[in-house]
Amino acid sequence: MKYRRLGSSGLKVSEVCLGSWLTYGAAVGEETTRACVEKAFDAGINFFDTANVYARGAAEEVWGKILRDYDRDDYVLATKVYHPMDDGPNDRGLSRKHIREQCDRSLQRLGVDYVDLYQCHRYDPETPLEETLRALDDLVSAGKVLYVGFSEWPVSRIAEAVGVQARLGLDPFVSSQPYYNITGRYIEKEIVPACARSGIGQIVFSPLAQGVLTGKYRPGAPPPAGTRAADPSQNMFLGNGKLDDALLEKVQGLAPLAEQEGLTMAQLALAWILRLDNVSSVIIGASRPEQVAENAAASGKTLSPETLAAIDALFPAA
Repeated sequence: MKYRRLGSSGLKVSEVCLGSWLTYGAAVGEETTRACVEKAFDAGINFFDTANVYARGAAEEVWGKILRDYDRDDYVLATKVYHPMDDGPNDRGLSRKHIREQCDRSLQRLGVDYVDLYQCHRYDPETPLEETLRALDDLVSAGKVLYVGFSEWPVSRIAEAVGVQARLGLDPFVSSQPYYNITGRYIEKEIVPACARSGIGQIVFSPLAQGVLTGKYRPGAPPPAGTRAADPSQNMFLGNGKLDDALLEKVQGLAPLAEQEGLTMAQLALAWILRLDNVSSVIIGASRPEQVAENAAASGKTLSPETLAAIDALFPAA
């Protein structure tokens, strides 16, 4: 396993991060979750990502049960805040009240005194940006949070936040968590350059396009039993056009490229993302420990110029 700095910070995270969206605390049981975490540590993964909203706190709770068996200084723990956690008018967003209350509840569920990385899950247009940034800085000053980041923010808001943090002397953002993979390259044009200039690293989610880039979904065939697309609790594809035959046919074109590189299709997709210096880590979602081991093996792999050019031909940059 290789390690990279989280943005311009001094914190080093594994190139592959184990996440809990749609899996742990929900579709995947605690025993399997524990096996996946054990395999992650065995593979050198030190980075674990979750969010308060994942399974309405259950994902954080299962992380807390399992990670208590490991030394706190052996792993980097990240969670998020923004989405509704109840029905009240202040039970959502990035107000000072919601951030402070949800941070305390996340710490309680996770069973830790601090989280290494606290992320704004989305941008909140209803809260003054300065209020949000001051609230995050307060958490850092209180020792409850070590670093701060965001997920899926517009580039204009990223630039604005960086400016406010610099002007007020607030703790700066060190990470961005965007959707990014071979089939979805929108961040390359503006997000990556803006973040690179400000010392903000990418922590990529859905690097395998929810399993599409593993090659297990075939054109004209129903999703195999046991896969995410076949499970209503995890399905993020059917009905939104992501599993159309045209896309799946293009994905099959990646298979010979992976074979030439001596990699699985999943490893090819992860190594392709890690070609970017601005990427600090890729977040995998695994329902079996074998998947953790396979994906972790993508760390440190370098693709040939010919393979990179072939991928660009199949899936051009936006």
